[in-house]
Amino acid sequence: MNPYERYTDLRLTRHPDGILEIVMACRPGQKLPTADARTHYEMAEIWRDFDADPQAKVAVIRGEGGGFSAGGDLGLVEQMAADFDVRARVWREAKDLVYHMINCSKPIVSAMHGPAAGAGLVCGLLADISIAGRKARLVDAHTRLGVAAGDHAAIIWPLLCGMAKAKYYLMLCEPIDGAEAERIGLVSLVVDDDQVHDKAMEVARRLAAGSQTAIKWTKYALNNWLRMAGPTFDASLALEMMGFSGPDVTEGVAALREKRAAKFTPDSPF
Repeated sequence: MNPYERYTDLRLTRHPDGILEIVMACRPGQKLPTADARTHYEMAEIWRDFDADPQAKVAVIRGEGGGFSAGGDLGLVEQMAADFDVRARVWREAKDLVYHMINCSKPIVSAMHGPAAGAGLVCGLLADISIAGRKARLVDAHTRLGVAAGDHAAIIWPLLCGMAKAKYYLMLCEPIDGAEAERIGLVSLVVDDDQVHDKAMEVARRLAAGSQTAIKWTKYALNNWLRMAGPTFDASLALEMMGFSGPDVTEGVAALREKRAAKFTPDSPF
């Protein structure tokens, strides 16, 4: 049985030289990929199937349409706020997404164009080599929604761009274009926007042509930095999930739907 047959929201294409292309697809009528319940599940699972695929050496992940990822579906966010079981399921999937990418033995390349947010941004920045267009717009918008930045930020941003920059961008939800993301070390490489996909495939071909044991073992050793940060990530994800049970996320969702500034509760019990 082909393990990829179960994927419906991710479009998977095999290319020569052992490259698996993973495309986060747009739904009908949408300009950007969004992560609803099914997409979120598939994004957590794909890395184990890719790792176990004897024909695949390198994965390239990109978004369809006008950008890399628009983030989480607001309907799913509302379900998380209202239902403990949904919140628990998404917590498990969010944890699996991060750890499955870290523990995947094979290299992953991301190709980010346009907006990159939410679970898509997790894949974009946890990729072993991240390539962004100059006008790409990266943003972690958790605090704007009223929850802690928990789905990947605490484990990787301080290592990539330093604690001072991480706090600035994560606490304020400040967007970063591709050029600035490269300057501060948040992404591996920036290229012209129309060259993002071609460059990602070029890098993937070079990785596929290299010594697979040497590349895999280099990734494993370097990712021990991320494994050491595991407790920090676990705490951040737990705090994010706690936020979904509080009042601020309801206001955050309403503000996003109504395209206005949120009016969060002035005091915090923490």
